[in-house]
Amino acid sequence: MVIAVGGSPESAARAGTLGLPLALAIIGGMPSRFVPFVEIYREAGEQAGHPAERLKVQIAQHGFIAETAQAAADLAWPPYELYMNRLGRERGWPPVGRASFEAGRNRQGHLVLGSPAEAVDKILAEHEYFRMDRFSVQFNVAGIDHTHMLKAIELFGTKVAPEVRKATAK
Repeated sequence: MVIAVGGSPESAARAGTLGLPLALAIIGGMPSRFVPFVEIYREAGEQAGHPAERLKVQIAQHGFIAETAQAAADLAWPPYELYMNRLGRERGWPPVGRASFEAGRNRQGHLVLGSPAEAVDKILAEHEYFRMDRFSVQFNVAGIDHTHMLKAIELFGTKVAPEVRKATAK
């Protein structure tokens, strides 16, 4: 069992108190803004008597990997815009434009989207402040061509994941 935190301190504390793994989805904004939720989770877990090594953290984000950053952005932007604007209408968010998408791609942004090297750098930067045990990325937010999707999965599995594992090995 895992508890997904919906963005409230109370939900993070509840997961920690129960000693269950925490899943934190970051679909907008700067990931560093979510560090307090992980801190609350770990503090609540330790106060409830759970050993620190049992308090597991998963970070989940949207993204896409291609051979180059520009290719990743060009492939991911149209379906991302469609999906996020549909979700935004349901939740009362303003429309997402290309400028916010581009801002999400930078090192401090919420998207893990670019070349394999850029994805490695971003995941490792986030590992610095989350000390996460697991990272997941959702590539297909609204429909990317199957051939490109398979290539993204291949790049993630053969280039990104091995580098992240090597860099974070204990």
